[in-house]
Amino acid sequence: MAYTDIDKPTDYFNTKLYTGNGGTNNITGLDFQPDWVWIKSRNDSANHNLFDVVRGATKYLKSNAINVETTDSTSLTSFNSNGFTLGSNNDQDVNKNNDTYVSWSWKAGTSFSNDASSTSVGSIDSAGSVSTDAGFSIIGFTGDAQTGTTVAHGLGVKPNMIIVKNREPDVANWQVYHSSLGATKYLGLNENNASVTSATRWNNTEPTTSVFTLGSSGDVVGDSSGETFIAYCFAEKQGYSKFGSFSGNGNADGAFIYTGFKPAWVMMKASSATGNWGMFDNKRIGYNVKNYNFRADQNNAEGTDDAIDILSSGFKIRSTSGGFGGGDGTTYIYMAFAENPFTTSTGVPATAR
Repeated sequence: MAYTDIDKPTDYFNTKLYTGNGGTNNITGLDFQPDWVWIKSRNDSANHNLFDVVRGATKYLKSNAINVETTDSTSLTSFNSNGFTLGSNNDQDVNKNNDTYVSWSWKAGTSFSNDASSTSVGSIDSAGSVSTDAGFSIIGFTGDAQTGTTVAHGLGVKPNMIIVKNREPDVANWQVYHSSLGATKYLGLNENNASVTSATRWNNTEPTTSVFTLGSSGDVVGDSSGETFIAYCFAEKQGYSKFGSFSGNGNADGAFIYTGFKPAWVMMKASSATGNWGMFDNKRIGYNVKNYNFRADQNNAEGTDDAIDILSSGFKIRSTSGGFGGGDGTTYIYMAFAENPFTTSTGVPATAR
């Protein structure tokens, strides 16, 4: 019996806390060289800044905004073997002196390139970084402003979640596909809206083991040919990642969501109603029942709601807030990554705190 695909989740995902210094700041302590780094100030109202190796160091997007990609040579300046380096930007977003920060880092690691005309996979070229072991790929492509465009994602299995953003030249919403909603609906990462039923994002076409399909919206294919995009693609891996949905009950003794591992990081969003993208991890307090939170669609400082319990095999909702899993009858989608699998590949169980 295969209990888990990954015995050591920290080889592919980890949360790192740090304090800004307003100068060169080497953030270390990861067990891998990160390919996607998401940074948020804990004590300031500041933007979420997202960096990846495909777009390159110094280039960031904001999950809480529609802005085009920004290049700042004093922001995140390099991805290193066990972390990353921040430059001398003394603003509140990534490295303000004495401000506290959280960073979430993922590893992809293997270069990927697809020439659609030669492989007959996808209708346009794509390139990026992929880990088929961890079920994660970062894919860059140039939009062709055509309905039904297909893009190779490199995972080798069907993705459970895809996040797409227009890098430039147009301001655009972040577009999210989630397997619990299907390809007839979409969410906006920078928005608190309920899911929208429309063919304009995913062309009513489920992703396959090789490609995902885009609709007619300029937010996913461009208003004109030549606009550049980035896509973060995720496929579920037993014992490491989980993508699903649940229903809230309006009670502090809320729903239990089984993941098959002790979560290190959880992001959830009401899909049948308005609500923010709640973000939780095991490093910012992380102990039952107070798990500090952020909202991926807002620039708020860290919240301290008693929202979820992190357990050895999943998480339990402790909030009556409609935004954090507590809405009575509200459907929520989530993505989660592991601290430890519930049971290792050798059959040894993990334990709760």
